[in-house]
Amino acid sequence: MSGTRVRLVGCAKTFVDGTRALEPIDLDIAGGETVVMLGPSGCGKTTALRLIAGLEAPDQGGRVLFDDEDVTALPIERRRVGMVFQSYALFPNMDVADNIAYGLRVRRVARAEREGMVARMLEMMQIAPLAHRRVDQLSGGQRQRVALARAIAVEPRVLLLDEPLTALDAKLRDELRVEIDALLRRLGITAVYVTHDQQEAMSLGDRIIVMSHGRIAQVGRPRDIYLAPQSRFVADFVGTMNRLKGVAQNGHLVLKSGRLPLKTPASGEVEVLFRPESVTVVVAGAGNVTGRIAASFFLGDRVRLIVEELGEHAVVVETGLRQEFRLGQPIGLRIDPAGLLRLD
Repeated sequence: MSGTRVRLVGCAKTFVDGTRALEPIDLDIAGGETVVMLGPSGCGKTTALRLIAGLEAPDQGGRVLFDDEDVTALPIERRRVGMVFQSYALFPNMDVADNIAYGLRVRRVARAEREGMVARMLEMMQIAPLAHRRVDQLSGGQRQRVALARAIAVEPRVLLLDEPLTALDAKLRDELRVEIDALLRRLGITAVYVTHDQQEAMSLGDRIIVMSHGRIAQVGRPRDIYLAPQSRFVADFVGTMNRLKGVAQNGHLVLKSGRLPLKTPASGEVEVLFRPESVTVVVAGAGNVTGRIAASFFLGDRVRLIVEELGEHAVVVETGLRQEFRLGQPIGLRIDPAGLLRLD
């Protein structure tokens, strides 16, 4: 398959009751690119996906283009898109093979060609032994593979996935994320993936589109979104972000619990942000700042600590140290100056 370029030009969506689900947005997705639309419930990400699919029409003036073709007025069945829903939407009265063949049958694909494509999809998804099993006899992961196979069998120009892993347990989600990533890269198909799960977004996206209140808050590579958020919303929504507020003096941020070197000149009251991984746990008095442990959570490969008395808010840090931490224990933190971020 070859990737289709997808563009949204001035696309907004207002429903008949007056609800403004999406403000006018412009978006350009390269052919073969996997883009993840990330954001909280009600932010407009699913509405944008439905505009691409043809399940919703944009407000007047908005346009949807596949390559150079304006598909704004085309219904979903004429856009050649594949869709995978959270519920999978499989037909319970059909077996696995018939579910995969459904779209091909609707398109009147010849029987021999249809059977050949179904066989290839069963092999690709590693579910060939399940070909004649009923859908209600499948596990969640198997159903997800069937839904993907059905969507890809019609050789869509664009593959659209709307939170397809939400209903699965955490371990299976991790496994299928790897499989979906490998599959999309092998096919070279343009894919738009909607989720509120940050790990999914980081794992699957060539680029991430962070949505907020019907608007695009930031577009960028996963690394850029995480390390260089452009707004407080993105900083707080993606990953864990700590905040410390103090007074800038002589190239340092002076806190009641210590001092932090600043990378850029500043004066007056300054707030810095930093991720948990920018912190090293040391003995009290040996770091930049000192606080007290308010809570400790053993997570197996690491320990997550909530540390108070550094400033107005508690901070979250993680350490690979195997020792046990006591509530109220004094602790030193060495915060990497390169990990400090300032947002005006």
